[in-house]
Amino acid sequence: MKKIVTVLFLFSVITVFAQEAIQFQELPFKDIIAKAKKENKIVFIDAFTSWCGPCKMMEKNIFTKKSVGDYYNANFINARFDMEKGEGRDIAVKYGVRSYPTYLFLNGDGEVVSQNYGYMEESMFVAMAQNINSPNNKKGSLKERFEKGEKDPEFLINIMKLNSSSDFDFAKRASERYFENKAKTSEFTKDDVGLLLYFLKSTEDKNYKVFTERKADIITFLPEETYREFDNQIKLGKIVEQSIDHQNKRINDDYFMKAAEPLVGKHDAEVKLNQTKLSYYEQNANFPEYEKAALVYYKNSEAFEPNELLKAAWIFSEHVTDVTSLKKAAEWAEKSVMRTETAENTYILAKLYFLTGNTEQAQTYAEMSKNMASMAQKDSKLAEELLKQINKK
Repeated sequence: MKKIVTVLFLFSVITVFAQEAIQFQELPFKDIIAKAKKENKIVFIDAFTSWCGPCKMMEKNIFTKKSVGDYYNANFINARFDMEKGEGRDIAVKYGVRSYPTYLFLNGDGEVVSQNYGYMEESMFVAMAQNINSPNNKKGSLKERFEKGEKDPEFLINIMKLNSSSDFDFAKRASERYFENKAKTSEFTKDDVGLLLYFLKSTEDKNYKVFTERKADIITFLPEETYREFDNQIKLGKIVEQSIDHQNKRINDDYFMKAAEPLVGKHDAEVKLNQTKLSYYEQNANFPEYEKAALVYYKNSEAFEPNELLKAAWIFSEHVTDVTSLKKAAEWAEKSVMRTETAENTYILAKLYFLTGNTEQAQTYAEMSKNMASMAQKDSKLAEELLKQINKK
């Protein structure tokens, strides 16, 4: 009888303890969202991974606290997903989850109303939830509210911050409404300047007028020279668009230089032109023109970061046949390898050595790439295939 009483007591203690903790719903993601919609609640998702230390600490030390469980169970639909398994992979992609733990708060339309990160103490974790669980965040779809003309500054800032990566156009429209409704006499903050510059991409954007009219406010937070350089880059962007012959997929160098040189000077115009050509010709797979632009732009390779040079070296190794050009690309790859040897850069260098006839060095670096890939449990197939080609010589 004593044993039965003890077991019942322990069972009751465990049950009470479990009830005090956050109760996570074990439902498919779509059902979690549907439940939140029906109950007019916000969804809290603990986005974790099995290897994440802070995730385990939150689960053990914070999710089990009575104050945490009481608030989250009463006010949210709670769920947990491993971001590397099952539905968690799709959730990670959809909401741009890249660090762990991430705390996603979603409305009944599946839109993010807040996204936070990292280990938090009990009081901060509850305070965060109280701030998020406001009537304003449960009014419905952010896009529907936006289309109905909502102008609340906090609402618009929230859209900008939450959608800047996942839905840039929506966030940009929110920024335009935000600054359109910001009185000309109202004070600009540092955050305002950051948001204005982040979403400003063209002289034809609505916010370009704000950028020019509020120059005096903006240069209180950044040097006037930086303001001028940013303005020039925006103007150059327009010139870039006008210099592209989309039908023939070519850039009109003469037009670009004629329009850009008076604005920023010959040197800066040439730099922008070559950057544009590299990007455009890579995107359009015009590798003969990419080769010409890269050889001009990276002529003084000491002025560039090794990783930037490595990207150009890789493109050369895949698409260029001229031996002189390939030897130059090998020099670029060498700079990356000299800084840090990786399976990737040693493979690229090995391939360039092979393409330029330096078989002995090609074999050395291909073997290095294969070994480093194997040690890091990465795919070594490319290095192995290159070694087979080398050994046929």
